Amino acid sequence: MNYIENYYANYDEEGRLLKKYGQVEYLTTMKYIHECSGGDVTKRILEVGAGTGRYSVALAKEGYEVDALEYTQHNLEIMNSKIDGLTTIRTHHGTALDLSRFADESFDLTLVLGPMYHLYTKEDKEKALQEAIRVTKKGGYILVAYCMNEACVIQYTFKAGNILECLKKNMLTEDFRCISEEKDLFELVRLEEIDELNASFEEIERVKIVAADGATNYMRECIEEMDEETFEVWMKYHFATCERMDLIGATNHSLDILKRVC
Repeated sequence: MNYIENYYANYDEEGRLLKKYGQVEYLTTMKYIHECSGGDVTKRILEVGAGTGRYSVALAKEGYEVDALEYTQHNLEIMNSKIDGLTTIRTHHGTALDLSRFADESFDLTLVLGPMYHLYTKEDKEKALQEAIRVTKKGGYILVAYCMNEACVIQYTFKAGNILECLKKNMLTEDFRCISEEKDLFELVRLEEIDELNASFEEIERVKIVAADGATNYMRECIEEMDEETFEVWMKYHFATCERMDLIGATNHSLDILKRVC
């Protein structure tokens, strides 16, 4: 069974990103994409694992030249339906593990905003990051998103009342590291594992790592009920704290911002 294809064919990913709590992750990611591009729409962007095109289509509409590669046919079809005559975006079907259709140093920014969620071995993670580095120009940026371990343990085992069942099924190590398989859909990581992966590549250095949604997912109901003025203040708080290293491990989604230096 292709668990990833089946999951996204039945999950409203577009709807998640349009909800207030999903907007936090989206607005944060777009903020740092714009920082890395310097607002220069002549910059060429590759999004690996583009999903339904939430980022790629928006960036293409801003004038950036975008290549968007997506693994699942369901998401690719949704993305293609949204292009509607845009000439600044090209979509492709493919995997993060093979970017051979793109030449070395083709892009100013490479976005890997979903693939690391679904890669379960160190070898596959290294391959995906190596490919992203290869197609990025020297001096360019690679933005890599991860799902973080502690948010899952707190929300979906303890808070949801599943902790004892997860322990019985040996889904957690003694130090509460989630053990994920393909059927579990998501690979959860800790900061030290991201650091270890990055250390395999001398071509990159970290600019910063960001809590893409911070505390937002812990209080979804509260966020959804906020009026626009209160939500605006929440975003100000989030942006004021999302780079704090003492908070990174507890976010649901992190965004690692890397620069290719050689």
